[in-house]
Amino acid sequence: MTKRLGVLGTFVWDTIWTLDDVAAGRPFESWGGMAYSLAAAAVACPGGWEIAPIAKVGGDLVDAARAFMAALPGVTAGDGIVVVPEPNNRVELRYTDDSRRGERLTGGVPAWTWDELAPRVAGLDALYVNFFSGFEMGLETAERLRAHFRGQIYADLHSLFLGCPGAGVRARRSLPEWERWVACFDVVQLNEEELGTIGEPGLTLEQRAARVAAAGAKLVLVTMGAEGAGALRTTALMRYRPSRVVSGDPTGAGDVWGASCCCDLAAGLGLADAIRAANGRAARKLGMRGADGLYQHLLAGEFTWR
Repeated sequence: MTKRLGVLGTFVWDTIWTLDDVAAGRPFESWGGMAYSLAAAAVACPGGWEIAPIAKVGGDLVDAARAFMAALPGVTAGDGIVVVPEPNNRVELRYTDDSRRGERLTGGVPAWTWDELAPRVAGLDALYVNFFSGFEMGLETAERLRAHFRGQIYADLHSLFLGCPGAGVRARRSLPEWERWVACFDVVQLNEEELGTIGEPGLTLEQRAARVAAAGAKLVLVTMGAEGAGALRTTALMRYRPSRVVSGDPTGAGDVWGASCCCDLAAGLGLADAIRAANGRAARKLGMRGADGLYQHLLAGEFTWR
């Protein structure tokens, strides 16, 4: 029997300025946002699984978004894709070094209400949520999702930590009511900076991860860039270093990591193996820019990291 993984997020059109792009006088443009997650899920999902995207898409870019999804095996763009009259989300990213960047968001794709979301998650076996805009859903909707959905919910909380309620320049912030947010999900993914906003000053990374687990997450995953990732299920933060350090474009690497890990965990792969695969696919992502063609790029490297 076919199982179904929902992938909930936002399609984003990225305009990226690295230092090299600035020197050349022109940016790099490509699909971003959940396009990274869908490409990685199409590679990582095992046989017998179907990927069901859940996203609101601006009418100005919906045809391009549908074409992107149609090129990914196992991805079925059904009633989870809703066209909205607002302009699609776009993000301009300006890197100040190899990993740090500033972001400016434009567009107006609205959040899901529970009444809209409920029929679209019905029948799913697992759900991957990535907060690309930070307002894919409000806290009350997330709590109703947790109360009614019985499958595993994996959430990358990323843009919830960017203090931008709508369009404009985005800046790191502490997440209000983070304990309530964390309690909505079985698996929570954060990066080191995001985790650093949890709890009072002076706590170690492990202590902060333990706070997240105590708030209700069954598994806390911490991405650490070139250092790999950490995982906490009970009290100890286990670290998993990548087999090799790779340089390149980091945009979307965390989204590839999360979608890969989510797919493998939902399919029953052990935690260490799921993280190892996620590390390998995220490293492979660094070798290309953007999400266009990413599925083929990841697939071609499936055995290089094993």
